[in-house]
Amino acid sequence: MHSAHERLQAISPSTGKLLGEIDETPIQHVDVFYEKSKMAFNQWSELPVSQRLEYLKKLKEYMVENIEVIAKTIADDTGKVLTEALVADIMPTLDAIQHICQHGTKMLKREKIKTPLLLIGKKSFVEYMPRGVVLVISPWNYPLQLAVVPMISALAAGNTVILKPSEVTPLVGKCIEELFISAGFPDGVVQVAHGGKEVGAAFTNGSPDYIFFTGSVRTGKIIQEVAAKNLVPTTLELGGKDPLIVFADANLERAAKGAVWAAFTNSGQVCMSAERLYVEKSVYPRFLELLKKEVDKLVQGNDENSDIGTMTFPAQVEIVKKQLDEALSRGAELVTGVPSHLWQKGMYLPPTIVKNVTHDMKIIQEEAFGPLLPVVPFETEEQAITLANDTVYGLNASVWTHDRAKARRVASRLVSGAVVINDVIVTVAHHGLPFGGTKQSGIGRYHGSGGLRTFCHEKAIMEDSGRRKSEIQWYPYKGKYPLFLNLFKSYFQSKRNWSTFARMYIKLLKRN
Repeated sequence: MHSAHERLQAISPSTGKLLGEIDETPIQHVDVFYEKSKMAFNQWSELPVSQRLEYLKKLKEYMVENIEVIAKTIADDTGKVLTEALVADIMPTLDAIQHICQHGTKMLKREKIKTPLLLIGKKSFVEYMPRGVVLVISPWNYPLQLAVVPMISALAAGNTVILKPSEVTPLVGKCIEELFISAGFPDGVVQVAHGGKEVGAAFTNGSPDYIFFTGSVRTGKIIQEVAAKNLVPTTLELGGKDPLIVFADANLERAAKGAVWAAFTNSGQVCMSAERLYVEKSVYPRFLELLKKEVDKLVQGNDENSDIGTMTFPAQVEIVKKQLDEALSRGAELVTGVPSHLWQKGMYLPPTIVKNVTHDMKIIQEEAFGPLLPVVPFETEEQAITLANDTVYGLNASVWTHDRAKARRVASRLVSGAVVINDVIVTVAHHGLPFGGTKQSGIGRYHGSGGLRTFCHEKAIMEDSGRRKSEIQWYPYKGKYPLFLNLFKSYFQSKRNWSTFARMYIKLLKRN
C-alpha cells in the first residue's frame, strides 16, 4: 500500500486500476494532532449537548445531499456493490446520526438517582462527563459506518476525535475527513490521520484518553496491551465466527435465503457474517439443495444490479484459500464453488458452501472473512447449542424455528453479544440496542444509551443542604455503637421495625 513518497495508493479491487493517492500523515506529527485535539476539547466539551447535535444534523444533511457520490466512493474503494454501499454502510450511519440527534440530549443529561433512607436528607445524581480525546481506529470492510458511528457518539458526548481509517480503503478515509469539514465542525474537533500500521501504532502510543478499535483479534490484543500500560480505557470490536442454527420446523426457504445473504453479503467480509451453519439432520439434505438454488441465482460484478462484489484486501484472499484447502484435503466436499486452484485471477471469489466438515477444522474455528460457508448437521437442541458455543468467538448468532419458546430458550444459552431469531445480522442496524462481542469478539459495547455513555466518565454526585451542624456517623463515636447496632438491626432485618429505627435515629441526631 505504501509508495516511496509516503503516499497511500487506492487500488480498485474490481479493476486493479489506480483510483488515486492520499498523503500519509507523518509520524512526527502525532503530538501535534493530540495537542490540537486537547485545545479544541476545551471549547467543544463546554458546548451544550443540543449545540453539538446541531453539527451532527448538518453532517447528516450534507451526507444525504451527496449520497450517490459517497456510495460510489465506497464501492470503488472496497469492491462491494453499490446497493451494499448504500444499504449496509451509508444507511446505518445516517440512522445512527438521526438516533443520537433524537435521543442524545436525554441520554447525556444529569440523571437523578433515588437516595437510600440511611442517607436521608441528601440528593443523588449521575453526570456524564466527556473523556477527552478519543482515538478511533476503523477497518476496511465497512469503512464509513464503522468509522463514523463511533466518531459521532464520541462527539455528541463532548469529546474530540482523531480518526485513523484503514489504509486499505484510503479514499473513504479522505471522504470522511471532507464530510466533517463540509459540515462545518470547528477546527481540531475532528482530525483524520492517514496511514498504515506504523501510523496506527504511533497514535495508539500517543496520548489518547480513550481508544475505540474495530478490526482483527490480533491487532485488538496489541492495542489493549499498549493501552493497559497507561490505563487508557478501550472498546474493542473484533472478529466473529457467527453460528446460524436452522431447526427442522423453520421456514426453510426463508432460512436458506437468509443464510446465503448472511454468508455472502459484502463477499463475506462482515464481522457478523454467518460463518457456521448448523442444520437439523432431518432436513439437512433438503436444506443443502435450497442453499445451492439460492447461490446459483447470485450475480457477481460491480454494477448496480450485481449481488456480490470483490474481496477488498488481497491478504484476506489467502486466508480464505488456506481454510478451504485444509478442509478439502481432510475430506470436506463442495456444495457450491470450486477448489482454490480453479479460482479466476483477481479479487472475485466464488460463493463457496462446504459440507462434511469436522469441528476441529480451521473453516469452523478461525474467522474466514470471505465467501466461505461450512454446513454441519445436528441431532438435538443441546448439540446445536454446544456446537454453536464451541469457538473462541461470540459476536452474533441466529436461530431459525417456528417454536418461539425454543428459539428464546436457545438464544438465551448462546454465548454471544447478540442473537437474532428468524433473521440475521440486523441487530447492528438497531441503534437502540447495544452492539459488541463476548469472548475474543471484543470488549465493551456501543450503540444505545450505554454506547453513548461509554465515551463519558460516569460521575456520582451527592448534595446536602449543609444546614445541619454534623452527620450522625461523624466524630465523636462515644455512646454511638449500641445506637447504630439497634438502628441497623431494625433496618436490615426481613421485617423492618420502624419504631425502633426512628427512635435510634433521633437519639443519634441528638448525640451530634
